[in-house]
Amino acid sequence: MKSLHCIVKGKVQGGNFQGWLHKEAEQLNITGWVRNVADGEAEILAQGDPTDLKTFDGIIRTKAPLPEVDEIRCDIVDHDKTFDKFEMRG
Repeated sequence: MKSLHCIVKGKVQGGNFQGWLHKEAEQLNITGWVRNVADGEAEILAQGDPTDLKTFDGIIRTKAPLPEVDEIRCDIVDHDKTFDKFEMRG
């Protein structure tokens, strides 16, 4: 399934970023997850309607809580698993 995969750099661990992202995903019926990874980064895998994914990408890039986010890299990838909801995985 086509999915949006992002790496977000900055002060995104231990703050409000995951909760904010979860709320935005639910409003767009986006499924998938967000989790903390090495070096204070967050990783996102999002699935949904292509138009909604494009909107979600735009929201991440323009409305993410600052000063938490320093850099965002997103790509469309093929992912073999689908999800029922959007999860915060820690």
